[in-house]
Amino acid sequence: MSTKSEVYIFSFLYLVEMNMNLESIRSNKAGMILRFSIPSIIAMILTSLITVADGFFIGNFVGAEGIAAVNLGLPIVYLYLAVGLMVSVGGVAIAGMALGGGDTEKCNNVFNQTMTTVVAASVLLSIIMWFCLDPMLGFLRTDAVVAGYFTGYYVIMLLELPIMVINASFGMFIRGEGKPQYFMKVNILNVLLNILLNYLFVRWLGWGVKGIALASLISAVVTLICILYFFAKKSSVYKLRGFAFSKEVLRNTLLNGGSEFIGEMSLCISIFAYNYVILKNIGVDGVTAFTIVGYVAYVFSMIVIGFGQGSVPLFSFTYGAKEYSLTAGLRRITNRMVLISGAVVFVLVLIGSRWYGGLFVDSEAVEGLVRSGIALFGVSFLLSGVNVISSFYFTSISKAVESAVISSARGLVILLACICVLPPLLGMTGVWLVAPVTEGLTLFLSLLFIRRDSLNIGILHRVKVW
Repeated sequence: MSTKSEVYIFSFLYLVEMNMNLESIRSNKAGMILRFSIPSIIAMILTSLITVADGFFIGNFVGAEGIAAVNLGLPIVYLYLAVGLMVSVGGVAIAGMALGGGDTEKCNNVFNQTMTTVVAASVLLSIIMWFCLDPMLGFLRTDAVVAGYFTGYYVIMLLELPIMVINASFGMFIRGEGKPQYFMKVNILNVLLNILLNYLFVRWLGWGVKGIALASLISAVVTLICILYFFAKKSSVYKLRGFAFSKEVLRNTLLNGGSEFIGEMSLCISIFAYNYVILKNIGVDGVTAFTIVGYVAYVFSMIVIGFGQGSVPLFSFTYGAKEYSLTAGLRRITNRMVLISGAVVFVLVLIGSRWYGGLFVDSEAVEGLVRSGIALFGVSFLLSGVNVISSFYFTSISKAVESAVISSARGLVILLACICVLPPLLGMTGVWLVAPVTEGLTLFLSLLFIRRDSLNIGILHRVKVW
């Protein structure tokens, strides 16, 4: 779990580490973007591998209904992320500012209060969600097979999800201490262990979706042990200890992390709407096909976010130095990179569309839906990169309104409108068109904001995206 706010808060660490200066950026803009982005891209792809691996094992050893069942519960996952991010991003910002001001006592108080709040909130959420699983299934009107898989999987995940949120929150403080390499190694261990346990529990022991959930739980526990070891033995700043509770810190924490909560809740709502509309108009096969295509979209989004994370420090540094033309140039080069990446993924999608669905399920109906729709959905890869980078860009130069509008448009407002209109009119074709139409309409907003920003700083008289 890595966010724009987290990257923005700690971008100065990368600047210091890279000994960056304006001349080095000006002389090698593309090289600097890649230098900052590639580590983030690798980390993001590692994160996405767990989801894809889970889908592979569920599809091949459980079936299409298993994939659909897991996808139906994704709003639950995003709800945990919303709460966890709101607390942890807000807390890590306050702790970071205290650390920068030399107040280590306040820094550690905020750290311990933040982590205690994360633990309490996530555990409470699991208790509440325990009573919400059956009503959720009733509202979605799923069949008995899917409902059985859903319950079997998410009963275990209600134990795993709090640990996942706690691990991610601890990870922010590890990076804030300037030790990102340690957390990256822990994440690699998490991915490898998860895949190994998936293979053992599902392929050999035949535990199905429960085995997938149990693999996630064990991997999360091992990751937590490694993280606790760091704070017990290796941490030089943040120490686990008692703290004096502060209402002011809690209030500021929730306010600082409010935008992250809104962002994740938007995903929660949109995924739930997707599932409801697809189930109502197409059925379980439609949800399964949408999930399989979504794996490609997820991996691509991780690549784009990696570029965004790498470019944020460069945008902030050059804009703060009033080198506006240089900032705009960095933005255009980053846009070209994500456009090329999108084009490559789109071509690969076209080439592999006939066999891709068969990697996950042995169902002619689902494979046919994937083949017929993946090319339509893939058009969004050519558009989404610019929107994501534009949102990162405006965040990095402290123009939160523009960033929020772009994120809200593509993640909730325009997206929900398209979900409610296109699938009922066009069936599964409408499902595939939701993403490209949403990204296309959002692109107009991105271009409008870029033009206005360019005119305000007096560097352009027309829009230059590329």
